[in-house]
Amino acid sequence: MRLSNPFRLLALAVTALGLAGVVAHAQDYPTKPVKWVVAYPPGGTTDILARIIGQYLSEHLGQQFVIDNRPGAGNNIGTEVVVNSPPDGYTMLLVNPANGINATLYKKLPFNFLRDIAPVAGITRVPNVMETNPNFPAKTVAEFIAYGKAHPDKINMASSGNGTSVHLSGELFMAMTGVKMTHVPYRGAGPALTDLIAGTVDVMFDNLPSSIEFIKSGKLRALGVTTETRNEALPDVPVVADTVPGFEASAWFGMGAPKGTPANIIEKINKTVNAALADPKLKVRLAELGGIPMGGTPADFGKVMASETAKWEKAVKFSGASID
Repeated sequence: MRLSNPFRLLALAVTALGLAGVVAHAQDYPTKPVKWVVAYPPGGTTDILARIIGQYLSEHLGQQFVIDNRPGAGNNIGTEVVVNSPPDGYTMLLVNPANGINATLYKKLPFNFLRDIAPVAGITRVPNVMETNPNFPAKTVAEFIAYGKAHPDKINMASSGNGTSVHLSGELFMAMTGVKMTHVPYRGAGPALTDLIAGTVDVMFDNLPSSIEFIKSGKLRALGVTTETRNEALPDVPVVADTVPGFEASAWFGMGAPKGTPANIIEKINKTVNAALADPKLKVRLAELGGIPMGGTPADFGKVMASETAKWEKAVKFSGASID
């Protein structure tokens, strides 16, 4: 027993040194550039958002947050890169709706989103907007539902592609209202909007940033935004939930890290992201994109990741969409 004391003290000392090392590492972090993986090409809403927040993080944490665009496989290539990266705080993921959707949409994935990606910080929600061609008979969500039920399967619903949040927002609307529509997928929002403006298709639940100028110019009619509250960019447009209680289908964005990333590092980035969201200039920039700041703790964003994955699971199953 007497001989065990020195060993016990040594073990305690080693443990203390290890903990001190973790704390010191978090205090010094980052000591080199951080790679922030965006699973889409440059120029889209997701990429723009990452660059806005990434610049703030670079300026306030003393190292560059480098945007690494890894498009492909519906967002899964970029996510897998992060999942397989060392959990040292130097590889991050721009988390977006596709992460929650793909968990059900894809039958076989080499990772589990909720298990393998640690929540770091919620950044913003961007509403989708339910919009029609100005010549469409319905001028409100209630009128649209009445028209849809009177003309089943006669409404053509455009989307930016199968399995996107734009597509599944419409599927969720059908599931909650009983309105039947014919889905017409396009390769991106651009060609879908062109046909919607021309009247070739009838309705779309598009991401607000790509539609807002068409709405403001009168080329499209906004029936409702898909967030829980009205959006400052379109203050006169009601929320769909006013007519369809509980309907919410916004695009949500945040930051994730490989599972096992030290909690102190996650906390440091989280605090800096929250500071960015409180910055007046950044708040204006996000508002111009139609964004609503999220913020909160890593645990708060973890709850969003889980609830959004569960919500989109219902929409995916209702739509019957599946990718092997």
